Amino acid sequence: MDTDRTVLRDGMRISFDVPIEMDDGLVLYADVFAPVDEGRYPVLMTMGPYAKGLAFQEGWKFNWDKLVRDFPEVAEGTSNAYANWETVDPEKWVPDGYVCVRVDSRGAGRSAGVLDPWSPRETRDYYECIEWAGVQPWSNGKVGLSGISYYAMNQWHVAALQPPHLTAMLVQEGAADFYREFCRHGGILSRFLGGWFQGLIKQVQHGLGDNGPVSRVTGEPVAGPETLTPEELARNRVDPYETAVEHPLLDSFSTDRTADLSKVVTPFLSCGNWGGQGLHPRGNIEGYLGAASTQKWLEMHGDTHSSGFYTDYGVALQKRFFGHFLQGADTGWEKQPPVALRVRHPGEVFVDRGEQEWPLARTRWTKFFLNAADRTLGVDFTPGDAVSYPTTGDGVTFLSAPLAEQTEITGPVAAKLFLSSDTTDADVFACLQVFDPDGNEITFQGSNDPRTPIGLGWLRASHRKLDPRRSLPYRPWHTHDEIQPLTPGEPVELDIEIWPTCLVIPPGCRIGLLIRGRDYDNGAEATPGARYPLRGIGPFRHDDERDRPADVFGGTNVLHFADGQESYLLLPVIPG
Repeated sequence: MDTDRTVLRDGMRISFDVPIEMDDGLVLYADVFAPVDEGRYPVLMTMGPYAKGLAFQEGWKFNWDKLVRDFPEVAEGTSNAYANWETVDPEKWVPDGYVCVRVDSRGAGRSAGVLDPWSPRETRDYYECIEWAGVQPWSNGKVGLSGISYYAMNQWHVAALQPPHLTAMLVQEGAADFYREFCRHGGILSRFLGGWFQGLIKQVQHGLGDNGPVSRVTGEPVAGPETLTPEELARNRVDPYETAVEHPLLDSFSTDRTADLSKVVTPFLSCGNWGGQGLHPRGNIEGYLGAASTQKWLEMHGDTHSSGFYTDYGVALQKRFFGHFLQGADTGWEKQPPVALRVRHPGEVFVDRGEQEWPLARTRWTKFFLNAADRTLGVDFTPGDAVSYPTTGDGVTFLSAPLAEQTEITGPVAAKLFLSSDTTDADVFACLQVFDPDGNEITFQGSNDPRTPIGLGWLRASHRKLDPRRSLPYRPWHTHDEIQPLTPGEPVELDIEIWPTCLVIPPGCRIGLLIRGRDYDNGAEATPGARYPLRGIGPFRHDDERDRPADVFGGTNVLHFADGQESYLLLPVIPG
């Protein structure tokens, strides 16, 4: 450690701006939180672009206030002085014999260089940091990775490089497929990437210095110490959203930022959120299924993006996992089921249940056919007339009969449609809904929005090409490697992936499938303090005119129901 920057504070030995030299000579900087007593301890590490010195309470005040209001336990037993977005609170880990290391990634916070999120260079930096931590005098040689979102996504990346000192990792709400889960949903450009980069990443780019925020702990600029000109800052960053606009197909831009899961062999716990529609839950599940690790576990929960990580439930789960792998302690982890589900009920009620696999082996894959005449979902298909809808309107909803008994839906969902357009392309937005006996939609606290539907899916019709090797009846896999334009008026067959979900639906409720030509919108009023409108999809909008020009995507779509055009919704019904 750099002893000139080391202090004893709040029961920890804290070293600020510890230098870590990369293989190309550039130096990254880390904050190291260690026990006061000298010794060798397991390491918990994060590396990312959010600035290690920026307080959770300042950079993400809306999220912090909601988190501690809903779960006061988060702020208890700690000074909260070192709270940092999406990373562990060291005051809750160092007393248990861990060293917590936070690294500012290249070009972010206190680390100089070119800011290029999820790039191969950044992943190599993470490898170098892990190997550095593994041989420090305060390290026992076992390095664990932990964190939410960005700090989870890049775990998949670096684990594929198999750094020798990487011992275990906890992937909390972390996407695994840059194109399908982060950049383009079903081939449709997601606005989230742009808002994320402009609103969060550029605000802590290295070189903002005196023009950026100041650390409440050190009193120094979190994105310094140097202050660069706007021109210099622009030269030192790669804008992933503007690059994504220029790359509508899945090419090297996305593959370079997507981990090869077949090379991930590290033991891990993957924790996903049922309400994370638009970003992470698909990656947590696909990562669990696709990784080569022989020791791997999946946990699925609900509520907000942060609560599952910071609450007593989340911290206890993490400590059982890391205690087993990093400390060799008897935590009972050997009894952990391969799949742990917090089964969702209306009213934000969750019931814990262990399972042995995903999808659940006892799933009854049930087709609900779309019928045109009465706009219903039924067990039988009846040919009927075509149904048209303007793509700028509210779309078409198909409803089941009231459920005769309580019904659990847990797993991946898919829909098959036969659709034509009056132009050469069409974007399909599919929304899985549940309505109470009075016809009111039942929504749920999502990871990024307080009123989300039960499930969402997207597909650009010109991206309908499937990979037959990877497609499954309940999880179609689109190649996104070529454009197949529509012939106006001629229907095509579309297989739409609706992301995995979970809900126990009370009797008397109805299941709905909404098909429309634009994003779901529940019409909710603006929420004070929120970074973006909270109308059911959070920040995951798809309305960039460069990607969705009105002359192509602003016309009329038609759903077809003739013989041989059996449209259906495939649901994973779990026997009671």
